[in-house]
Amino acid sequence: MARRLSRREFVKKTALAAGAAVGAHLSGAPCILGGPSPGSRLGTAVVGAGGRGMAHLGVAAGERLVALVDVDDNRMAGAIKALEKSPGFDVSKVKTYFDYRKMFDEMHKDIDVVFVATPENHHACASMAAIKLGKHVYCEKPLTHDVYEARALGEAARQYKVMTQMGDQGHAGEGIRALREYLEAGAIGTVLETHSWQTQVYGPRTRGPTKPVPPGLHWDEWIGPAPYRDYHDSLHPSPGWYQWMDFGTGLLGGLAPHVMDPVHWCLQLKYPASCVALEQEGRTPDVWPTLNTLLYEFPRPDLPPLKAYWYDGVRENKDPDVKGKAGNMVTTILNRPRLADELEKKHGREFTGGGTLFVGDKGVMVCGVYGDGPRIIPEEKHKEFPMPAKKYPRTRDIHTDFLRACKEGGEPPCSNLPDVAGPFQEAMLVGNLAMRAGVGRKVEWDGPNMKCTNLAELNQYVKREYRKGWTL
Repeated sequence: MARRLSRREFVKKTALAAGAAVGAHLSGAPCILGGPSPGSRLGTAVVGAGGRGMAHLGVAAGERLVALVDVDDNRMAGAIKALEKSPGFDVSKVKTYFDYRKMFDEMHKDIDVVFVATPENHHACASMAAIKLGKHVYCEKPLTHDVYEARALGEAARQYKVMTQMGDQGHAGEGIRALREYLEAGAIGTVLETHSWQTQVYGPRTRGPTKPVPPGLHWDEWIGPAPYRDYHDSLHPSPGWYQWMDFGTGLLGGLAPHVMDPVHWCLQLKYPASCVALEQEGRTPDVWPTLNTLLYEFPRPDLPPLKAYWYDGVRENKDPDVKGKAGNMVTTILNRPRLADELEKKHGREFTGGGTLFVGDKGVMVCGVYGDGPRIIPEEKHKEFPMPAKKYPRTRDIHTDFLRACKEGGEPPCSNLPDVAGPFQEAMLVGNLAMRAGVGRKVEWDGPNMKCTNLAELNQYVKREYRKGWTL
């Protein structure tokens, strides 16, 4: 039986992957980022400080933390409490806000770097405000809510000459670089298709009854640029908003920035020519499906198109022969490639987590969710293949890489918006258009012009309308 990864476990793993600097600083242990002199420290702000932003507090405080933003006063209190535990840190010097627009109006001269860790309906607006003020930006994944925003942020970052980084931690790791080196060394020949899956599951979302806004929650600011709706607790607190189309991007947006990053970067892809939903369950007009199988086709010069499959969610188990380790019939089965099942039976290797299978004309490779642990299958072939030379520069972690670029200039961060994260995000979000189209309705995609060429009704979702007061 495939093991589901709970939301709590996933956040824990992601926070650990973000780098030990966070916990180390807040616990008083030495910060792995090292110690620039006080005069050279960057003025930092964290937007979404009490949620995912907690993973960035230690890094921000290791510089010169000047501002925190969170729409939930209770979560803000949790962030402040965490900072108070850091020896020698003066919380009184940090200003707090529930509206990042006001923070930028009042404090932009004090800020050099902004960490954006809100729900994704705010990612583009908060990041663009910072970029236009000449601030370096680290934005959590998924980079944006829709395709146009990803293009706009990349172009703005280039125009304003700021450093940017998307928070796909695996992109700074050893695994994804080693994987690319193996593939380019011909470990499995020409890659013809890939299969990417993950183990996190969101249940179906239904709108609960309208309720009074909880004390301390600034609801209008939480809604931000999205269409207004009354408060209900299936939206907030998280992770409810992930599945709601107006606020989140579903499992594809939440996990593909990690799981499909090795596919897009290692094979040097850009925009897909098409994407189609092969399977879909649990979709409603407002909520992303709870199960999806997608097929992207990426054009490649001088090579056949790459077929890249994406799997998420679980399906009902209707096969009495499929049982768990305890021997009992399981009620649900993880939606993952049949090839993973076949390889498990053939080679006795168990795929307990998500990851990607790369299928070449001379063999198969696998890597984990973050591109980690790349191996040729079966293991004997991996041991026989000479370890390839290291072609791609290594970095300590995603934060270190970002701050290095902010302070020193030169080479952009590894997952910068104009060249890497932006085009990747555009490609992934074509999958959400395919989900909207429905099973079997292929989305034919003009990437350079950000346009669906065969289903014109989908183009309204390429660039959304913002609520009054919230703009790029």
